[in-house]
Amino acid sequence: MAATKKAVKSKAAVKKKTVTKKKTVKKTAVKKAAPKKVATKKAVAKKAAPKKTATRRRPSSQIGPVPGIAPYKEKKGEEYMNEKQVQHFRNILLEWKRSLMEEVDRTVHHMQDDAANFPDPNDRATQESEFSMELRARDRERKLIKKIDESMSHLDSDDFGYCEACGVEIGVKRLEARPTATLCIDCKILDEIREKQRG
Repeated sequence: MAATKKAVKSKAAVKKKTVTKKKTVKKTAVKKAAPKKVATKKAVAKKAAPKKTATRRRPSSQIGPVPGIAPYKEKKGEEYMNEKQVQHFRNILLEWKRSLMEEVDRTVHHMQDDAANFPDPNDRATQESEFSMELRARDRERKLIKKIDESMSHLDSDDFGYCEACGVEIGVKRLEARPTATLCIDCKILDEIREKQRG
């Protein structure tokens, strides 16, 4: 009887020891894991922080749609859309149109030279998809050339650089970025909001 009681007590003691060992193991595991989580949060915070290294900027001659033409530098008290500004934007529009027309010619020659009747249907399908992508791009450029021509006519009639909706100056910097702009930034934002509400 005494032997069985001792055996039961010893089993209970072993169970207690294993339970306490498991608890201590879990606690130490939690303690060890906790600093790792903090470290990872710090590491993430360090990674997310913006780097203070110098970022690569586009050269000032590449601002706007036409590379090679430096942006116009306004002088203090200078009249808006004076002769120099008009000539500057005329140069941009002409150069932009010329480069787009060259791209159109290049596409036509490419399609004439590379047009082949491939025996493999997969090759034919690949060629047709490439041609359709090029034609879509050229269609967008055709619409852009039309806008450039409209901007040139606005330059000739002294309407260039003024908002079509409210008549306010569009601004030289906005025109540098988008020479075919016909709306000031406020009217453009309102126009985009209306478009989103419509559909």
